[in-house]
Amino acid sequence: MRDLRIVFMGTPLFAVEILKELVENNYNIVGVITAPDKPAGRGRKLHQSAVKEYALEKELSILQPTNLKDEVFLEQLKKWNANLQIVVAFRMLPRAVWEMPEFGTFNLHASLLPQYRGAAPINWAIINGEKKTGVTTFFIDDKIDTGAIILQEELSIQDDETAGSLHNRLMKIGSKTVLDTVDLIKNDNVTTYLQTEKEQEKLKTANKIYKETCKVDWSQNTDNIYNHIRGLSPYPTAWTTLVNGEDELTIKIFEVSKEKTEHNHESGLVVSGKKNVKVAVIDGYIHLIIVQLAGKKKMSIKDLLNGFELKNNTKMR
Repeated sequence: MRDLRIVFMGTPLFAVEILKELVENNYNIVGVITAPDKPAGRGRKLHQSAVKEYALEKELSILQPTNLKDEVFLEQLKKWNANLQIVVAFRMLPRAVWEMPEFGTFNLHASLLPQYRGAAPINWAIINGEKKTGVTTFFIDDKIDTGAIILQEELSIQDDETAGSLHNRLMKIGSKTVLDTVDLIKNDNVTTYLQTEKEQEKLKTANKIYKETCKVDWSQNTDNIYNHIRGLSPYPTAWTTLVNGEDELTIKIFEVSKEKTEHNHESGLVVSGKKNVKVAVIDGYIHLIIVQLAGKKKMSIKDLLNGFELKNNTKMR
């Protein structure tokens, strides 16, 4: 049985839960690497990553390099004398870092590789209407999410799943999968297999999501729009432009339902009642449930209608 000395690398809440499992299962975490503090909010105060906050609470050693190839950082990392590195939701590592430990560096990725390589696998799985996803642990190599697979765990995607709910469920099975992977390495019992792409299977990517990616295309059908909105909820959030008379307002959309039916309205037309608002699309309607106007709080459509007048021929575009 190997005596493991682990360096953990990660930044967001997703990574915290995995680090927490390792600590609570008494693994020896000799150091944590996370993103530098960044200014955030109106006051532009420095904001610590979720991983840093947890590491400080547990009095773990921390490094926050801006450049992973910097010689000073590499020397500091070597001094920790780790023999295993675990990466969860961090940056791409240079060879000098991932080759350093004796037992390798492995990553937890929130998809069933080789599908959905990239920065936003949770969002894209829902946006694309997938029925299943999962997590994968793999040894890092010199490309993005292409290394030899150690373990995979599959998870069904529910019909009303949002990126937020799927994130939380994947975080739980990811924690267990990382512990199982560490146990295999500890007992020198790892069997890996190379990622292979089936000829008949189109490889889907999980590229980084930008603001324009989040804009709703009302020319799409109900299924595509519904998947797009829930795949971006609660973050980074789908948005659209509400054309209400002479006013044009940006509106974020957090929750909707869909209705498939025939109608004669043009796509994007807003049809409202006293307590409900729906948007016409080519094969039905998208019913708005939770929204947020620019500069306002997130609210139900019923609350919005209490203080906001929708005029005739209001449109989404």
